[in-house]
Amino acid sequence: MSLIQESFQRLFPDKEFPYQAELNYNLRLSDFNSNIRLHGNKINLNLNLQWKDIDDEIKIGLIQSLLLKLLKTKRNTVNIELYHNFIKNIPTLTPKTEFDLILNASFKRVNEQFFSNQIELPNLTWGTDSRTKLASYNFHRDVISVSTIFKTAPERVLDYLMYHELLHKWQKFRHKNGRSFYHTSEFREAEREYPQQKDVEEEIKIMIKRPAYRKSLLEWLLN
Repeated sequence: MSLIQESFQRLFPDKEFPYQAELNYNLRLSDFNSNIRLHGNKINLNLNLQWKDIDDEIKIGLIQSLLLKLLKTKRNTVNIELYHNFIKNIPTLTPKTEFDLILNASFKRVNEQFFSNQIELPNLTWGTDSRTKLASYNFHRDVISVSTIFKTAPERVLDYLMYHELLHKWQKFRHKNGRSFYHTSEFREAEREYPQQKDVEEEIKIMIKRPAYRKSLLEWLLN
């Protein structure tokens, strides 16, 4: 029995498995990434090569999560919980290969002021000069990326972006009914603890093009 079929039948024990299934590992996908496609009755599942040596019970949780999205249904299993717990701990397994002096200085300030130096240094990198994706945190790569438009920003602005993304690394996410929630009420409450948050957001407004502001800042805050 293939891993895909086993994952399906654990989800739907009363159903026959009606698909042909193919699972491939490759290096084209980014770290610990995956995708699934359905063509007719054939399921193609691609996993990043790093998944190859991971315990099958965790991989079954990943596959079940992908199948539920593919089939547009919701439910939870022990394997899915195993998978999400594994994802939350990926940052501890990820090599730290990306570093920047400006972002590192911001990380140190924010980590000391708000997290009592309890957060492990993530990968830190500049992104593009995007005015829509201001900053982001990638769990799979343990990397914080910041738009280059903030390279010369005042410390309070850069530190606010860093604080928002470190909150994601610190609080991780909550999983419920087949969905992952990143901006919980606890996250929003912690976000408001940043000194003069509203004033800093006004400074961000000035630093990006005015017509794009509302969309840009909203998209980042929802990221």
